[in-house]
Amino acid sequence: MLVLVVDSSTPAVTAALAEVTADGVALRAHRCTVDARAHGELLAPQVEAVLADVGARPADLGAIVAGLGPGPFTGLRVGLVTAATMGQVLGIPTYGVCSLDGIGHPTAPATEASGTEASGTAVLGIEAPATAAPGTEAPGTEASPATARAAAARGTTAPATEAGPVASGDAPAGRTTAGVGRVLVAADARRKEVYWAVYDESGQRIAGPAVDAPVVAAAQARELAVTVAAGDGAHRYADVLGLPLRVVPRYPDAAALVALAAERIRAGAPGEALTPLYLRRPDAVAATSRKSVLP
Repeated sequence: MLVLVVDSSTPAVTAALAEVTADGVALRAHRCTVDARAHGELLAPQVEAVLADVGARPADLGAIVAGLGPGPFTGLRVGLVTAATMGQVLGIPTYGVCSLDGIGHPTAPATEASGTEASGTAVLGIEAPATAAPGTEAPGTEASPATARAAAARGTTAPATEAGPVASGDAPAGRTTAGVGRVLVAADARRKEVYWAVYDESGQRIAGPAVDAPVVAAAQARELAVTVAAGDGAHRYADVLGLPLRVVPRYPDAAALVALAAERIRAGAPGEALTPLYLRRPDAVAATSRKSVLP
Protein backbone atom coordinates (compact mmCIF):
# COMPACT_ATOMS: atom_id res chain seq x y z
CA MET A 1 0.00 0.00 0.00
CA LEU A 2 1.32 3.42 -0.95
CA VAL A 3 1.20 5.80 2.02
CA LEU A 4 1.71 9.57 2.08
CA VAL A 5 3.54 10.99 5.12
CA VAL A 6 3.40 14.69 6.02
CA ASP A 7 4.71 16.72 8.94
CA SER A 8 4.74 20.48 9.46
CA SER A 9 5.14 20.68 13.24
CA THR A 10 8.64 22.17 13.07
CA PRO A 11 10.50 24.47 10.66
CA ALA A 12 11.11 21.34 8.56
CA VAL A 13 8.27 20.88 6.06
CA THR A 14 8.21 17.18 5.16
CA ALA A 15 6.39 15.06 2.58
CA ALA A 16 7.25 11.45 1.80
CA LEU A 17 5.89 8.31 0.21
CA ALA A 18 6.31 4.87 1.75
CA GLU A 19 5.28 1.40 0.66
CA VAL A 20 3.72 -0.54 3.54
CA THR A 21 3.42 -4.29 3.00
CA ALA A 22 3.04 -7.36 5.17
CA ASP A 23 6.82 -7.76 5.06
CA GLY A 24 7.83 -4.26 6.04
CA VAL A 25 8.05 -0.59 5.18
CA ALA A 26 10.07 0.96 2.34
CA LEU A 27 10.55 4.70 1.90
CA ARG A 28 10.00 5.47 -1.78
CA ALA A 29 10.39 9.25 -2.05
CA HIS A 30 11.11 12.13 0.29
CA ARG A 31 11.17 15.92 0.33
CA CYS A 32 12.10 18.13 3.28
CA THR A 33 12.72 21.87 3.32
CA VAL A 34 13.57 23.86 6.44
CA ASP A 35 11.71 27.17 6.40
CA ALA A 36 9.69 28.24 9.42
CA ARG A 37 7.79 30.87 7.43
CA ALA A 38 6.64 28.92 4.38
CA HIS A 39 4.75 25.82 5.49
CA GLY A 40 1.71 26.72 3.41
CA GLU A 41 3.75 27.52 0.31
CA LEU A 42 5.95 24.42 0.50
CA LEU A 43 3.88 21.42 1.56
CA ALA A 44 1.50 21.03 -1.39
CA PRO A 45 4.30 21.28 -4.01
CA GLN A 46 6.32 18.74 -2.04
CA VAL A 47 3.39 16.31 -1.99
CA GLU A 48 3.10 16.74 -5.75
CA ALA A 49 6.85 16.21 -6.12
CA VAL A 50 7.03 12.93 -4.21
CA LEU A 51 4.09 11.56 -6.18
CA ALA A 52 5.86 12.51 -9.40
CA ASP A 53 9.06 10.86 -8.19
CA VAL A 54 7.41 7.44 -8.19
CA GLY A 55 5.01 8.06 -11.07
CA ALA A 56 1.95 7.93 -8.82
CA ARG A 57 -1.28 9.89 -8.59
CA PRO A 58 -3.24 10.88 -5.48
CA ALA A 59 -5.76 8.15 -6.36
CA ASP A 60 -2.99 5.57 -5.87
CA LEU A 61 -2.67 6.40 -2.17
CA GLY A 62 -4.06 3.94 0.34
CA ALA A 63 -3.55 5.93 3.55
CA ILE A 64 -2.04 9.12 4.96
CA VAL A 65 0.13 9.51 8.07
CA ALA A 66 0.48 12.95 9.64
CA GLY A 67 2.60 14.32 12.45
CA LEU A 68 0.26 15.66 15.14
CA GLY A 69 2.79 17.94 16.78
CA PRO A 70 3.29 19.39 19.28
CA GLY A 71 4.05 22.50 17.30
CA PRO A 72 3.10 26.14 16.79
CA PHE A 73 -0.46 26.65 15.61
CA THR A 74 0.15 28.21 12.20
CA GLY A 75 2.67 25.68 10.90
CA LEU A 76 1.15 22.57 12.47
CA ARG A 77 -2.32 23.09 11.04
CA VAL A 78 -0.94 23.22 7.47
CA GLY A 79 0.06 19.57 7.55
CA LEU A 80 -3.03 18.41 9.41
CA VAL A 81 -5.49 20.27 7.19
CA THR A 82 -3.69 18.98 4.09
CA ALA A 83 -3.78 15.39 5.35
CA ALA A 84 -7.40 15.57 6.53
CA THR A 85 -8.61 17.18 3.31
CA MET A 86 -6.83 14.69 1.06
CA GLY A 87 -8.10 11.79 3.18
CA GLN A 88 -11.67 13.00 2.92
CA VAL A 89 -11.53 13.74 -0.82
CA LEU A 90 -9.80 10.44 -1.67
CA GLY A 91 -11.86 8.39 0.78
CA ILE A 92 -8.78 6.92 2.50
CA PRO A 93 -7.92 6.65 6.22
CA THR A 94 -5.67 9.13 8.00
CA TYR A 95 -3.50 8.21 10.99
CA GLY A 96 -1.79 10.54 13.44
CA VAL A 97 1.56 10.15 15.17
CA CYS A 98 3.11 12.42 17.80
CA SER A 99 5.82 14.28 15.88
CA LEU A 100 8.31 13.98 18.74
CA ASP A 101 7.99 10.19 18.40
CA GLY A 102 9.42 10.61 14.90
CA ILE A 103 12.64 11.86 16.49
CA GLY A 104 12.76 9.54 19.51
CA HIS A 105 11.96 6.33 17.62
CA PRO A 106 14.98 4.00 17.26
CA THR A 107 14.58 3.79 13.46
CA ALA A 108 16.00 7.32 13.29
CA PRO A 109 18.93 7.67 10.86
CA ALA A 110 22.37 7.33 12.39
CA THR A 111 25.49 9.11 11.16
CA GLU A 112 28.82 9.43 12.88
CA ALA A 113 29.60 12.91 14.09
CA SER A 114 32.93 13.86 12.56
CA GLY A 115 35.56 14.53 15.16
CA THR A 116 33.19 14.36 18.14
CA GLU A 117 33.46 12.17 21.16
CA ALA A 118 31.51 11.59 24.35
CA SER A 119 33.47 10.68 27.49
CA GLY A 120 36.51 9.97 25.36
CA THR A 121 34.74 7.41 23.15
CA ALA A 122 33.40 8.06 19.67
CA VAL A 123 29.65 7.52 19.63
CA LEU A 124 27.57 6.95 16.52
CA GLY A 125 25.52 10.02 15.75
CA ILE A 126 26.40 11.72 19.06
CA GLU A 127 28.24 14.94 19.70
CA ALA A 128 29.42 16.45 22.95
CA PRO A 129 27.25 19.08 24.70
CA ALA A 130 27.45 22.43 22.99
CA THR A 131 28.69 25.48 24.81
CA ALA A 132 27.21 28.09 22.51
CA ALA A 133 24.57 30.43 23.82
CA PRO A 134 20.89 29.66 23.13
CA GLY A 135 19.87 30.68 19.65
CA THR A 136 23.18 29.78 18.04
CA GLU A 137 23.56 26.67 15.92
CA ALA A 138 26.36 24.60 14.55
CA PRO A 139 27.18 25.62 10.98
CA GLY A 140 25.89 23.35 8.30
CA THR A 141 23.20 21.68 10.40
CA GLU A 142 20.23 23.59 9.02
CA ALA A 143 19.59 25.26 5.73
CA SER A 144 18.60 28.90 5.95
CA PRO A 145 15.15 29.78 4.59
CA ALA A 146 16.73 31.57 1.64
CA THR A 147 19.00 28.62 0.86
CA ALA A 148 16.12 26.18 1.18
CA ARG A 149 13.95 28.19 -1.20
CA ALA A 150 16.77 28.47 -3.70
CA ALA A 151 17.38 24.73 -3.54
CA ALA A 152 13.68 24.07 -3.98
CA ALA A 153 13.62 26.28 -7.05
CA ARG A 154 16.50 24.28 -8.50
CA GLY A 155 14.69 21.04 -7.75
CA THR A 156 17.44 19.94 -5.34
CA THR A 157 15.71 20.51 -2.02
CA ALA A 158 15.90 16.92 -0.92
CA PRO A 159 16.34 14.32 -3.60
CA ALA A 160 14.08 11.31 -3.52
CA THR A 161 15.49 8.57 -1.35
CA GLU A 162 14.71 4.90 -1.28
CA ALA A 163 15.34 2.37 1.45
CA GLY A 164 14.97 -1.37 1.31
CA PRO A 165 11.99 -3.14 2.92
CA VAL A 166 12.13 -3.49 6.68
CA ALA A 167 9.92 -5.17 9.20
CA SER A 168 7.68 -2.98 11.31
CA GLY A 169 9.78 -1.53 14.10
CA ASP A 170 13.07 -2.34 12.33
CA ALA A 171 15.37 0.25 10.83
CA PRO A 172 15.53 1.06 7.11
CA ALA A 173 18.80 0.36 5.37
CA GLY A 174 21.58 2.58 6.72
CA ARG A 175 19.86 3.10 10.04
CA THR A 176 20.21 1.63 13.48
CA THR A 177 17.92 0.41 16.23
CA ALA A 178 20.72 0.20 18.79
CA GLY A 179 19.78 2.17 21.86
CA VAL A 180 22.07 4.68 23.53
CA GLY A 181 20.06 4.95 26.72
CA ARG A 182 17.13 7.21 27.44
CA VAL A 183 16.63 10.11 25.06
CA LEU A 184 15.24 13.59 25.68
CA VAL A 185 13.62 14.90 22.49
CA ALA A 186 13.14 18.66 22.42
CA ALA A 187 11.66 20.82 19.67
CA ASP A 188 11.84 24.60 19.68
CA ALA A 189 8.49 25.97 20.91
CA ARG A 190 9.56 29.64 20.67
CA ARG A 191 8.98 31.99 23.61
CA LYS A 192 12.16 30.49 25.14
CA GLU A 193 10.38 27.15 25.64
CA VAL A 194 10.63 23.64 24.21
CA TYR A 195 8.20 20.87 23.39
CA TRP A 196 9.74 17.79 24.97
CA ALA A 197 9.30 14.10 25.64
CA VAL A 198 11.51 11.31 27.01
CA TYR A 199 11.99 7.89 25.39
CA ASP A 200 13.44 4.68 26.77
CA GLU A 201 15.98 2.45 25.02
CA SER A 202 13.26 0.75 22.95
CA GLY A 203 11.84 4.05 21.72
CA GLN A 204 8.77 4.01 23.96
CA ARG A 205 7.68 7.41 25.22
CA ILE A 206 7.83 7.45 29.03
CA ALA A 207 7.20 11.17 29.67
CA GLY A 208 5.55 14.00 27.76
CA PRO A 209 4.75 15.49 25.42
CA ALA A 210 4.83 18.77 27.32
CA VAL A 211 5.87 22.37 26.80
CA ASP A 212 8.16 24.02 29.35
CA ALA A 213 11.20 26.19 29.77
CA PRO A 214 14.40 24.29 28.88
CA VAL A 215 15.49 24.29 32.52
CA VAL A 216 12.31 22.38 33.45
CA ALA A 217 12.89 19.84 30.69
CA ALA A 218 16.49 19.47 31.89
CA ALA A 219 15.32 18.76 35.44
CA GLN A 220 12.88 16.11 34.19
CA ALA A 221 15.63 14.57 32.11
CA ARG A 222 17.89 14.26 35.15
CA GLU A 223 15.12 12.62 37.18
CA LEU A 224 14.57 10.07 34.41
CA ALA A 225 18.30 9.33 33.95
CA VAL A 226 18.40 10.58 30.36
CA THR A 227 21.77 10.13 28.67
CA VAL A 228 21.37 11.98 25.35
CA ALA A 229 19.25 14.72 23.77
CA ALA A 230 17.89 15.08 20.23
CA GLY A 231 15.88 17.56 18.18
CA ASP A 232 16.28 21.16 17.11
CA GLY A 233 15.26 22.40 20.57
CA ALA A 234 18.00 20.29 22.12
CA HIS A 235 20.54 21.89 19.80
CA ARG A 236 19.23 25.38 20.49
CA TYR A 237 19.34 24.99 24.27
CA ALA A 238 22.22 22.54 24.53
CA ASP A 239 23.98 24.63 27.17
CA VAL A 240 20.91 24.50 29.42
CA LEU A 241 20.19 20.80 28.93
CA GLY A 242 23.81 19.80 29.48
CA LEU A 243 23.50 16.51 27.58
CA PRO A 244 25.37 14.98 24.63
CA LEU A 245 23.49 15.66 21.40
CA ARG A 246 22.30 13.10 18.89
CA VAL A 247 23.10 14.77 15.59
CA VAL A 248 20.21 13.29 13.57
CA PRO A 249 17.33 13.36 13.25
CA ARG A 250 16.99 17.00 14.14
CA TYR A 251 13.39 17.05 12.90
CA PRO A 252 10.64 14.37 12.71
CA ASP A 253 11.78 11.52 10.49
CA ALA A 254 9.30 10.39 7.84
CA ALA A 255 10.41 6.75 7.98
CA ALA A 256 9.91 6.68 11.75
CA LEU A 257 6.45 8.28 11.49
CA VAL A 258 5.19 5.70 9.01
CA ALA A 259 6.79 2.84 10.97
CA LEU A 260 4.85 3.94 14.04
CA ALA A 261 1.58 3.81 12.09
CA ALA A 262 2.39 0.66 10.11
CA GLU A 263 0.48 -1.77 12.33
CA ARG A 264 -2.70 0.31 12.08
CA ILE A 265 -2.30 0.57 8.32
CA ARG A 266 -1.80 -3.18 7.86
CA ALA A 267 -4.77 -3.96 10.08
CA GLY A 268 -7.00 -1.65 8.08
CA ALA A 269 -7.87 0.28 11.22
CA PRO A 270 -10.49 3.01 10.85
CA GLY A 271 -9.15 6.43 10.02
CA GLU A 272 -8.55 8.77 12.93
CA ALA A 273 -9.41 12.39 13.53
CA LEU A 274 -6.15 14.34 13.28
CA THR A 275 -6.28 16.24 16.56
CA PRO A 276 -3.35 18.68 16.85
CA LEU A 277 -1.17 18.68 19.94
CA TYR A 278 -0.88 22.41 20.51
CA LEU A 279 -0.19 22.08 24.29
CA ARG A 280 -0.83 25.79 24.69
CA ARG A 281 -3.97 27.84 24.97
CA PRO A 282 -4.53 30.06 21.92
CA ASP A 283 -3.16 33.59 22.03
CA ALA A 284 -6.37 34.95 20.53
CA VAL A 285 -9.29 34.85 22.95
CA ALA A 286 -12.88 35.99 22.68
CA ALA A 287 -13.65 39.33 24.26
CA THR A 288 -15.20 39.00 27.70
CA SER A 289 -17.13 42.25 27.42
CA ARG A 290 -18.44 44.51 24.72
CA LYS A 291 -16.66 47.75 24.00
CA SER A 292 -18.85 50.78 23.51
CA VAL A 293 -18.39 52.59 20.22
CA LEU A 294 -20.50 55.57 21.28
CA PRO A 295 -18.84 58.86 22.27
